[in-house]
Amino acid sequence: MQSRRDIGIYLHIPFCRQRCHFCAFYLEVAGTDRSMDRLDAFHLALAQEIELHRRQDSIGSRPLQSIYFGGGTPTALPATRLALLLELVRTAWPIQASAEITVEAHPSTVTPADLKVLADAGFSRISFGAESMNEQDFAPIGRPGRVQDTETAVEAARAAGFVNISLDLMYGLPGQSLESWTHTVRALLLLRPSHISCYALTIESGTKLSRNMALNLVPRIDEALQVAMESAAESLLSEAGFIRYEISNYAKPGFACRHNLLYWTDGDYLGLGPSAQSYVNGVRFGNVADLTAYVDMLAEHRLPVTERTDLSDLEQQQDALIFGLRLLLGVPLNRVPNPEQHSKIHTLIEQGLLESTTDRIRLTPLGRRYADTVAGKLF
Repeated sequence: MQSRRDIGIYLHIPFCRQRCHFCAFYLEVAGTDRSMDRLDAFHLALAQEIELHRRQDSIGSRPLQSIYFGGGTPTALPATRLALLLELVRTAWPIQASAEITVEAHPSTVTPADLKVLADAGFSRISFGAESMNEQDFAPIGRPGRVQDTETAVEAARAAGFVNISLDLMYGLPGQSLESWTHTVRALLLLRPSHISCYALTIESGTKLSRNMALNLVPRIDEALQVAMESAAESLLSEAGFIRYEISNYAKPGFACRHNLLYWTDGDYLGLGPSAQSYVNGVRFGNVADLTAYVDMLAEHRLPVTERTDLSDLEQQQDALIFGLRLLLGVPLNRVPNPEQHSKIHTLIEQGLLESTTDRIRLTPLGRRYADTVAGKLF
């Protein structure tokens, strides 16, 4: 029986102009002598992957409610390429008339002409990685570009026809102060975005930033300062009319990210591209995180899946609870899968990490800071 759950498509574009020091995602650096050949090979392989999923009826006839181009930096590819890839998806599957179609972008990788191509192709939402509005924050994290690039890109996106503009920020950056962080938030609000994501810097093993911290080349994260930064952001954004609907995400009314809500509300999503992850009809599966292997497998007309887990009904309920707790509204109590979890929830409430109403449970402000810990204690 076909699932009735909402479904979206995620396309991982594994190219960036350079790797930021904090980044642990799978990607390849564009701009090298052989990168155009790699880009061509990726484009062909992605088209083959889309066709294989269409033939295998992987998602049935459910219309897509969202399409999300992430990375990497999708706009490291020419805008015309991205438009062609979107057309491949449109040809393969039905799409809701009101579908949210997002492309991530680095502000320095798009021109006004690029943005017009993307808007005309049907992209309805653009998410810029601003990271900070203080240029001195960029060097320690290896983030290329200037603050002016963000301001220019947002203005050009609006002129091209984008109404739904999201901006990503990071806090707790090396050398960042509470004062400089509040300056960043206020400066970002002047750009009038519809959505803002505020991510606490985390140190991923194997990144250049983790190595630099181990060598004491940059200061380590000050967790107490991060907590103060989170509180300051919530206060400033709430005053500006933004609603905090998820741990890291704020939106003007009606502009919550529909694609990301699939992850947090037990929806389905099909991931395409190297390293992309999927959750469809109770099955989690992931693609190989290597472009050469990805291309080779699809050349042999094989889906590039390297891991697959069929979840039991109980495991699906547990995952829905863990992801749903990221939402500020929390989850209905009837989502709690068994009596053992009710006992653990009671303990977490006593510890001040969860709170309950008559029919829902949700993370407290303290619980939001330790969401992974709460998940670990629940199961």
